[in-house]
Amino acid sequence: MRDDAALFDAWCAGDKSAGAALFDRHYEPVARFFHNKVDDAASADLVQATFLACTEARERFRHGSSFRTFLFAIAHNLLFKHYRTRRTRSAREAAVPDEELDFALVSSADLAPSASTALRVRQEMRLVLDALRHVPVECQEVLELHYWEQMDTDSIATVVGVPQGTVKSRLARGRRLLGERLAAEPVPRALLESTLSDLDGWARGLRERLLPQP
Repeated sequence: MRDDAALFDAWCAGDKSAGAALFDRHYEPVARFFHNKVDDAASADLVQATFLACTEARERFRHGSSFRTFLFAIAHNLLFKHYRTRRTRSAREAAVPDEELDFALVSSADLAPSASTALRVRQEMRLVLDALRHVPVECQEVLELHYWEQMDTDSIATVVGVPQGTVKSRLARGRRLLGERLAAEPVPRALLESTLSDLDGWARGLRERLLPQP
């Protein structure tokens, strides 16, 4: 089986079957990345755009590094561009000033209130999934990369373009805000305690439930 780098080289050289193999190999993680941050239609478009953009940015791919990390970095950039474009369009339609988005403060629930969360999962998982959408975007994405893709802080730093120490700070802040959001939910005490007692476990458990089909 050819590795990602060999498939990517072949795809960039015109081998469409190599591109299809990379798409099949990495579709689910990329779709999962967008799933809890935008609505279904935008998610499908962004997944396609991510794979198309990686060939356009092929000069930036360094052999010896991870193609997966390279792909997620493109997905990260496209997500933030999508949010900024939507905010600019909304401001223009409302005839109000277009303010710069601060992803340390704004959440995906603020930016994409209709994102799909229609999953048949345990109540604890549903609470965690919703809470993730209500922490700042920059915290949500590092938490989801950590829990769902099992990325280490060095890989996440490459994806989001910040120092490793900043990723660690965002993970710590994200966990704290996630706990605070859950603690404020009007749910039975037993359910809340069950969720908070194994927050990491419930978050990781969502990974296998977020496997959309192409």
